[in-house]
Amino acid sequence: DDFLVFHPSFLKDLRRRESQLYRYGASQMLRICNKSALSVVVLVCSGAQVNVIADELTDSDRTESLQLMRLITAPTIDGAISESEWTGASVVDQIFVQIEPEYGKSSPFRTIVHVGQTDSALFVAIEAIDPQPDRLAAASTQRDGELERDDSVAVLLDTFNDDRTAYLFRTNALATQQDGRIADNGRTVDYRWDAAWLSAATRQEDRWVVEIEIPFSILKYTVAEEGTWGINFVRTIPRRLETSLWSGPVEDVYRVSRFGELTGINAPEPMDPWQFIPYVLGSISEGEGVDLEVGADVRWRPSSKFGIDLTVNPDFALVEADVETINLSRFELKIPEKRPFFLEGNEMFSQRIVQFYSRRIGDIEWGAKASGKAGRTDFSAIATSGNLTFEDELDEASANYSIVRMQHSLRQGSSAGLLAANRNFQDENSGSVGIDTSLFFTDTLGMTAQLMRVHGPIADGGLAWFVRPSWDTAKSHFHIRYTELDAGILEDANSVGFLTDDDRKEFDTSVKHTFWLDDGPIENVHPTVNYNRYWSKNGTLRSWELEAKVEVVFRNGWELDLEHNEEFKLFEKEFRNDRTIFKVGWDGRDGREVSVYAGSGFNFDNDLKLYGAEFQWPVGDSWRFSYELTKLELSPDPESETTTIHVFDALYSFHADLFVKLFVRTNS
Repeated sequence: DDFLVFHPSFLKDLRRRESQLYRYGASQMLRICNKSALSVVVLVCSGAQVNVIADELTDSDRTESLQLMRLITAPTIDGAISESEWTGASVVDQIFVQIEPEYGKSSPFRTIVHVGQTDSALFVAIEAIDPQPDRLAAASTQRDGELERDDSVAVLLDTFNDDRTAYLFRTNALATQQDGRIADNGRTVDYRWDAAWLSAATRQEDRWVVEIEIPFSILKYTVAEEGTWGINFVRTIPRRLETSLWSGPVEDVYRVSRFGELTGINAPEPMDPWQFIPYVLGSISEGEGVDLEVGADVRWRPSSKFGIDLTVNPDFALVEADVETINLSRFELKIPEKRPFFLEGNEMFSQRIVQFYSRRIGDIEWGAKASGKAGRTDFSAIATSGNLTFEDELDEASANYSIVRMQHSLRQGSSAGLLAANRNFQDENSGSVGIDTSLFFTDTLGMTAQLMRVHGPIADGGLAWFVRPSWDTAKSHFHIRYTELDAGILEDANSVGFLTDDDRKEFDTSVKHTFWLDDGPIENVHPTVNYNRYWSKNGTLRSWELEAKVEVVFRNGWELDLEHNEEFKLFEKEFRNDRTIFKVGWDGRDGREVSVYAGSGFNFDNDLKLYGAEFQWPVGDSWRFSYELTKLELSPDPESETTTIHVFDALYSFHADLFVKLFVRTNS
């Protein structure tokens, strides 16, 4: 063997060079450090490779790139990589780079990725090498569970190559699926998006293997011969709290503008543009007889960039119930949307000042939605009719809703958007029209901003706006935000949107950092400080709040959290609230978690005590048990708000796509 020696001043980006060196088939690579903190990389390789490698490595700005190849046959998705099935696939066999815990350093775990395509789908097989397979964490068995807390792998696809939006497909060693949509260059990740794709996994002596089939029919993309998509591969290893990537390091795991390239894509136009999904729901109630409901969804995909969804009397019978939450404020809580009709493209509506909150729309009689991409502009339009209850809560009538959203891609993953939302109820229109932007000046410095005009019978022409510069790295965050909300806009804006309050001039700032420790019993320390203060438009101080929190994670799995809040509120009079909560927990990093907490304080003239416990425990690959206790004590308690909530569920998974779940909740 011959060898080459590189000094970091030549290599510049040492981590990226390591990736390239491994890709060239180095038989051995050593990093040698001396006392002066200089280091060299020694590459041992065959003599014939030396000159080729030296010439290739002089391009210090090279990014990760993968040429997609066509598979001879479509692989069977069974979690077993057959050489004959994956003949012709492109292969990535290199060390991934860590985001955490050791930012920018090579992962100690090798990952091999196989990628190929047929006429109908993209296929990915990932071999996650693991020298300790008995420590593999595989606890999530329910779709869209917390797979980031398992040993998992993910495929991220920027199908429009716009550096801003992407699809997420993640799975673990049980083949449990998590999918979602990424927007705003990683600032928004919506896991409520669901699609039909295949995954299978097997566990072997020194690795676990997953195969994934992603049909082109579930994606929106630009059709082109030998096209280019953005792509990245992610791996999580809970026992080290590790997240590593193929194309990195980056400041955020979902930073679309830093994905690698997948070239040579030949994705077709939709083969079957129509889907028709009818349903019939029958029920028999004592004293009321038989009730029969009929409805249907129709989906039309005339091109790979555009789709239309129609629904009549949609079936929401399988939508999970909302989980009860204790609210210690005097403001409305935001409840997540779970109804399928609203989930497609929902990531586009994520805003600081929320103009469209779909939970404002009640039971739907009919609905239509068009979404897609034109050039560098994403768009979504919704028209629907829902039942609206009058203030006396005795009668209801139909209200018509219309929403239009557009987002245009700018450079470096930035965007500018427009959103208009309106409700027509008894011949009165109310809602808002606004513009917003998400900007990335550098990899760490960015800004978001928004301006909204409210229309309606109460506060027509009222304005709301904010500006928020921020600095973000993989370990740190800092932002300053200033917001103004005109008086009287709350009711009109909330006919379609979500505001907790109006008549505000608000200042908000937050700083947090994660300290990773190389040795000792403590693995990391994560302090956070938030401060918020707002006045009415006439200058009256209405609120200030200071929140300080520190989380300490030990290497043996134990965790300590201490949180303290101090706040001033002006409502019918002045209130001084405070709350201190201490939490102790243990995380086995394999799905087993136990924690208890206790807190005390003062809340709106009441002494407050808060207790709680959480328990999650997997048994084998099929059974999952969890329990949560929340106990609130107020003294005095004139409105009888003291309560104890128990939430218990037991889940049995037959396989990744079928489970039965028992859910029990009580509230005293």
